Amino acid sequence: MELRYLESAQLDNSKIQQHLSKLRQYHEKLVHVTTHTEYSEAESSINLPFDQQNISTVMEMKAKKTSSQLKYIIDVGIGGSSLGTKAIYDALYGYTDLLEPNRFPKIIFVDTNDADQLSHILKFLTKSIINPEEVLINVITKSGKTTETLANMELIESVVPNFKDRTVITTMHNSPLWIAAQDAGIATLTVPDKVGGRYSVFTAVGLFPLACANVDILGLVEGAMNTRQSCLNPDLESNPATVSAALLFEHYGQGKVINDNFFFHPELESLGKWYRQLMGESIGKEFDMQGNQINTGITPTVSIGSTDLHSMGQLYLGGPKNKFFTLIGGAHKHTKVDLPTYMPLDTKVVPLENKTTQNIMDAIYGGLAATFKKQQIPFMEIILEDIAEENLGRFMQFKMLEMMYLGCLFNVNTFDQPNVESYKNETKRLLQEQS
Repeated sequence: MELRYLESAQLDNSKIQQHLSKLRQYHEKLVHVTTHTEYSEAESSINLPFDQQNISTVMEMKAKKTSSQLKYIIDVGIGGSSLGTKAIYDALYGYTDLLEPNRFPKIIFVDTNDADQLSHILKFLTKSIINPEEVLINVITKSGKTTETLANMELIESVVPNFKDRTVITTMHNSPLWIAAQDAGIATLTVPDKVGGRYSVFTAVGLFPLACANVDILGLVEGAMNTRQSCLNPDLESNPATVSAALLFEHYGQGKVINDNFFFHPELESLGKWYRQLMGESIGKEFDMQGNQINTGITPTVSIGSTDLHSMGQLYLGGPKNKFFTLIGGAHKHTKVDLPTYMPLDTKVVPLENKTTQNIMDAIYGGLAATFKKQQIPFMEIILEDIAEENLGRFMQFKMLEMMYLGCLFNVNTFDQPNVESYKNETKRLLQEQS
């Protein structure tokens, strides 16, 4: 994975240097966090890929709960409890699930209380599950109190035979759900108290269901381990996470309040949605660290190339200059698709002879980058070598460290989400009134 940025005439490099200087002390704190094995700091999630006990516990639970008969992993969670898992699964398998009906096991994500979707899932499970070994229910809620997740858990378990044996619950130690699961004899995995949901993909939250789906979680954490080293580089000008954070912050100061992440690989759309939560919850804050009301934040959006050039391209190129783009591309597929040598309807408008589909995608990506340069629309690039576990782990660890540095520059608490709790409290109040 490589980070690239084209120097813009609109960018004052001295300000980037100032931002990097402000990160020096926080960088030293992150380095200090790596010297602790316990999860005692909000930033301790950066140690998760190195936690061999965590990985061993996940693999032991997989051995207990899965067999060659497993077909469906029902992943019951919402937000940080499912977005990271879905990002990796969709990148590797989920994007083509409909086209590969005989590939198992598959993950089915239950992350909404929408009646129509739940009805279809319940009917499918009722008709399709013959042997309990074919299904595994994986319930994730760190607090053990998430309304949407608890409701869906009850629904799914009502149609699965022998559900207690076929369920694993991932939550905090001694949460209400952990206690209930222990009393009922249901298997549990735990999440460290200090690790927030959007930073939890390398805990059992993400690793357990992915391991059960035969994702190479060792490759995933290896990529994360390698990237932690580069993102803790004391030369902050060569550190991809500090440079990326400084660029985002500086362009925000210039009115680029939207960060569009343009993925030129459609199977990475869920990865974009994972990053959308990471930035939205980490940086969008009402108050700064001193309690001053600031109502700040960068709005993260997700685009897919080249599809969204035909829906949003006009806005991006001709609309308000309030966006800083991140282009994610470069991963050449192992699969090669050549255009036919004989093209009966070839109009000669576009030179397609002796081309592959990858040639076309490369030309579109290059055409967009060239247009951005000509119009002085600021962007940076993330170049992926391939779309495999190691590079996905690299990307996610890079982005989580980038967000910690960015929160430092914004002077906000990168790890809380107090305003989200307000809707949760109102939801519970309204449900109680309905009783």
